Amino acid sequence: MRTAAKLFAASSLAVATVLWAVGLPTSAPGLAAAGRLAALWSTDLLLLQVLGTARIPWLERAFGQDTLGRWHRWTGTASFALLLAHVVLALVSHVESAGQLWALLTGYRGMVPATVGLLALVLVAATSLRPVRRRLRYATWHLLHLYAYAGIALAVPHELWLGSDFGTPLASVFWWTMYGAAAGSTVVFRLGMPVWRTLRHRLRVDRIVEEAPGLVSVYLRGRRLDRLRARAGQFFVWRFLDGEGGWRGNPYSLSGPPRADRLRITVKTVGEATARVANLRPGTKVVIEGPYGRMTADTYRGGSVTMFGCGVGVTPLLALLWDLPYGHGQATLVYRTRHAQDVAFLHELEWLARERGVRLVPLVGPRAAPGSWLPVVYADYDDIAALRSLAPDLADHDVFVCGPDPWTDAVLRAARRVGVPAPRLHRERFAW
Repeated sequence: MRTAAKLFAASSLAVATVLWAVGLPTSAPGLAAAGRLAALWSTDLLLLQVLGTARIPWLERAFGQDTLGRWHRWTGTASFALLLAHVVLALVSHVESAGQLWALLTGYRGMVPATVGLLALVLVAATSLRPVRRRLRYATWHLLHLYAYAGIALAVPHELWLGSDFGTPLASVFWWTMYGAAAGSTVVFRLGMPVWRTLRHRLRVDRIVEEAPGLVSVYLRGRRLDRLRARAGQFFVWRFLDGEGGWRGNPYSLSGPPRADRLRITVKTVGEATARVANLRPGTKVVIEGPYGRMTADTYRGGSVTMFGCGVGVTPLLALLWDLPYGHGQATLVYRTRHAQDVAFLHELEWLARERGVRLVPLVGPRAAPGSWLPVVYADYDDIAALRSLAPDLADHDVFVCGPDPWTDAVLRAARRVGVPAPRLHRERFAW
């Protein structure tokens, strides 16, 4: 599947290039021709980006969220740059005055919606910049990101009426197939599947339990949850229909192994959206998207396993500790918190330690230094020496990591330095 997906992406760009070359008028100016090619590449990459984010199950299983997320950013950046290149080259080759620009925008069919679509894509690109993204709530950023679909739809009339690259039967078949695949996948997997699963399983809030200060678990009950095929380590996008704003979705991972009649998630209440979770009432209806993620037992290769969890990042690791088929004494959980009172699930962890031999390594306190995964009490260790002290044979372990990105990156850097091969390093971001 991975190879097939890569070949499909590369082939689509190659076909777009061939169709451009075949349909290129011999009298076309160089800048105009380059602008047309930039537009075709931009469109192809944008449609590939939509396919990559359509939550197609076999793509999710084959690549995982991290890989698809990186491709999403790369293709999005490249597509937007090519789109701007198309606009600049088209203006340079066709416009010499403000009057001509106005005539171009108002006199050609499809130019007005295409311009609005361009502005929508500019908005999406601007809000995806990391400094801007960090200032936005997930739900707000996600809503703004949906304008990309509007941008794509508004560009279609412009391409049909002004672009000659839809003029041949082969070109029409190719482009309509790409548009149909992107639109169909979005409708089926981003819209249809969540609606169907929500109606089928009828999830409702059962109870709320405080696990630690600012950390609550939501227990949910529903019908035939075994047919949901959720796995420990996966996450859903949740919408709790508790009133105004209930349709805003947020990603939370399962914090326990899924059961036929019950699921559990655990949420750190750090903002408006998460604070609402702590006040949910029993019986609140729930809309779900998912399950997503491939950090499951399928990635475990057997033998010893070491997990690193920071704060609420311990939740999917706890679910995996219940689920993975490791032997007695083969699992270690390194649990990083800033304060001792932040340690959650102590009863479950003690049971796992007693009954399955899980070794618990609590790391409490502020970070020793920027870029380190260690707390200040271990400041005399460097990251790599600490890993070697923790597990001299770590290179033979499966390593699972979940927590804030800077902390997670520090753990992964150190693990790679001590020789843990890439196939044994497991991490996954919940959202892009």
